[in-house]
Amino acid sequence: SLCRVARLTPKNTALFVCDIQERFKDIISCMPTVIRSADILIESSKILDIPIVVTEQYPKAFGNTVPELKIENTEKSPVFAKTKFSMYTDDVKNHLATLPNVKQVILCGIEAHVCVQQTTFDLLENGIGVNIIADGVSSCHAPDRKIALDALRQGGAYITSCESVIFELLRDSRHESFKQVSALLKKPRVDVGLN
Repeated sequence: SLCRVARLTPKNTALFVCDIQERFKDIISCMPTVIRSADILIESSKILDIPIVVTEQYPKAFGNTVPELKIENTEKSPVFAKTKFSMYTDDVKNHLATLPNVKQVILCGIEAHVCVQQTTFDLLENGIGVNIIADGVSSCHAPDRKIALDALRQGGAYITSCESVIFELLRDSRHESFKQVSALLKKPRVDVGLN
């Protein structure tokens, strides 16, 4: 029998960007790497016409999404304020209902062991596959991130990387957007020991 494999295509996928906000910039472990991965995924999603969903945890207290991510609150990349830890709020559920082809979510953001983990389990319980970007999630304390990735894998999520997901979406070096998207991967890496 065939094993269960989540195949990502631009038509069946959405990008979820979880709470990458100004207030957390200096307290999250390896935040420059998280921002780099999120930036590449956001820009790639715009090129490949993949829907983007962004949340901000209580922005009155924690500020808005970091400016490096160039998020515009538009129909194609709505930004939802939340107090719940999970991104899977009523507003996000209603938005997903307008995207009936979405069967897979690429998820990046913070914190891995709280908002990312609860979002993942909510999506999985509702029949949506989740692909966690290992170099795109983190927590204040590095051990929490590692424990969360283990729990997420055990719970049924796929743990992958920014670059792996990009090439999965492209599938072929002859893809019309290959040069444009693969050029994004040349953004300087910040080797800060995410493992």
